Amino acid sequence: MKKASEANTKKVQETDKKRVSDQDNKKSMPENVLVHKVRFVTIDASHAGQRIDNFLLRELKDTPRSYVYRILRKGEVRVNKKRAKPTLKLQDQDIVRIPPVYLPVKEKQETVPKSFLDTLSESIIHEDDDIILINKSSGLAVHGGSGVRFGLIESFRQLRPELPFVELVHRLDKETSGIVMLAKSRGVLLELHEMLKQKQINKFYQTLILGKWQGGKQHIKNHLQRNRGSKQKVRVVKDKNSDKAKESESIFRPIKLYQQYSLMEVELLTGRMHQIRTQLADLGNPVMGDSQYGDFAANRAAKKDIGLKRLFLHAYHLNFKLNSSGKVYDYKIDLPKELTAVIEQLR
Repeated sequence: MKKASEANTKKVQETDKKRVSDQDNKKSMPENVLVHKVRFVTIDASHAGQRIDNFLLRELKDTPRSYVYRILRKGEVRVNKKRAKPTLKLQDQDIVRIPPVYLPVKEKQETVPKSFLDTLSESIIHEDDDIILINKSSGLAVHGGSGVRFGLIESFRQLRPELPFVELVHRLDKETSGIVMLAKSRGVLLELHEMLKQKQINKFYQTLILGKWQGGKQHIKNHLQRNRGSKQKVRVVKDKNSDKAKESESIFRPIKLYQQYSLMEVELLTGRMHQIRTQLADLGNPVMGDSQYGDFAANRAAKKDIGLKRLFLHAYHLNFKLNSSGKVYDYKIDLPKELTAVIEQLR
């Protein structure tokens, strides 16, 4: 009887200890959490070739990157029942185990206004089974974050929640307007990225620059590098052997010369950050309305004299052939009204 009593006492003590431990764990858990139960995802052809870390970052959109890499490092993510390193590339029909995840509930989820979604819908230039082309307005970032309430891609996903996959193919600066490509499958996205690398997609811009352009058509090749201590500004550098210097290539063609300005067409052969703006500023002909690389006095005068209130840079023409489907895409769009009004003032 004594042994049975001691055993019962020990069992009660262990139960109490577990209860206290559970309470401590609950106290240590963050408030307002959603618990995602374990999931098993079968990879299809659209995600084949994608790294497991990038796959998880997309699957767990609201989860910090550090959390994703921690569950990978601890072996909680399994691919075909085996531990997976972040660099592992997924294959068609792989089975991915995604462990239970605690996600913080957003106090206020950003909802895109319906009026903006309606405007975005009206901005679609073309859509088929592979690609969506959108006429992005100036002032709209392609991605949200860093003080931006919502970007083009987040807004489009709210506009078209039924699409299983939609992703940006390339970027435009926030203040640049014009054609942006979205891919509707990972296969098409990877194909277009490779075409961009191989210079098989022709992208053309129109821009108004300061001064009269000299010399007709010019093919400019140089190297751009981010400014030291700044992620948002680049410059032309002479040291092309620098690890941080990126080759940049553009073709500039004059469309119309005015007394103080020139309307130009730019064919973009590489897609470096701020490429057109930096190259033109280096040539002494900065883009009008450019607050980063431009002539501030000239910008103030242009705002007063010809009503230019934004960056005069517009992605107006895109053409290429998608090899997987054989489809040819060739689209041109007009300058937006506010830029057309500026040109009218110069005539």
